Amino acid sequence: MQVVISIIIWFFGTILTFVLFLASLFIAIVCAPFDKQKRMVHAQCFWWADAIIGFNPYWDAKVSGLENIDKNKTYVIVANHQSLADIVVMYKTRAQFKWVSKEAVFKVPLIGWCLSLGRHIKLTRGKFDSIKKAYRQAAIWLKKDMSVLFFPEGTRSDTDNMNNFQNGAFKLAIKENVPILPICLQGTRNAIPRGGWIFKRKAAVKVTVLPPIETKDIPPGDFARLRDITYKQLNDIFAGNV
Repeated sequence: MQVVISIIIWFFGTILTFVLFLASLFIAIVCAPFDKQKRMVHAQCFWWADAIIGFNPYWDAKVSGLENIDKNKTYVIVANHQSLADIVVMYKTRAQFKWVSKEAVFKVPLIGWCLSLGRHIKLTRGKFDSIKKAYRQAAIWLKKDMSVLFFPEGTRSDTDNMNNFQNGAFKLAIKENVPILPICLQGTRNAIPRGGWIFKRKAAVKVTVLPPIETKDIPPGDFARLRDITYKQLNDIFAGNV
């Protein structure tokens, strides 16, 4: 029964993602003259995420803290990273942002094509020029009042602990004088089968949006303090200390 259900889930998910790509392509072409930031393309992922999560009987996703997102403000969003399911559940926030994602994700059929249509930010890990270019693009988007989302761990955690945070997102937030918006993801590590494709257990997924952390009074050299404050706030939620 698990095999049959898993086949149905993956088949339905593939069909949904194909429809998402077609819808995104259509919107990108038709709305190109007046949707320069690709907000309408990005918004197509909202119904897609609802459908993907709602159809999967193994996923139970809950979102809290949405009142902490001011749609009229721009943020450097930082979230912990556990699996590819993070991409799906982050759309439950209904926030407008540009992903900063590794180049390999952009090469994934359908999902990667949608990221390209939405003009998200591509980063090649280990290549200094690519990293510099990604941060320049992120700064440009912030100046255009578009939030940018980072996974500051750099790579997804394979344990029950969060990896250390890298500095880039926090330096950028201080430089561009925009708040950090921390978002904690729990349960997504178990949402996608590890080493296979058969769903075997329930995944209780929680998305918690924390209050923004202002950066306007933080000097550039204090990025490590901002990083550590953000890490502690997220880790307290992630580890169940709050």
